[in-house]
Amino acid sequence: MYYLYLLRCADDTLYTGITTDVARRVLEHNTSPRGAKYTHARRPVELVYTKKFRSRSTASKAEYKLKQLSREEKLKLIK
Repeated sequence: MYYLYLLRCADDTLYTGITTDVARRVLEHNTSPRGAKYTHARRPVELVYTKKFRSRSTASKAEYKLKQLSREEKLKLIK
């Protein structure tokens, strides 16, 4: 299983990614050099949205579509 996830950073920006282990990935974003360069400077991050997919391909396509949304549309999705 693959997961699409959305994080809210300390500066109130949003970060989107995919992973096979959401808890591990959020921990990496918050504590490890393996977290994204973008989130490293905006810690701590908070998980605000996840969605499960059967394949990496479908998760990647959903990630692309989510990244195309405006901030306002992403915030509506979170609620």
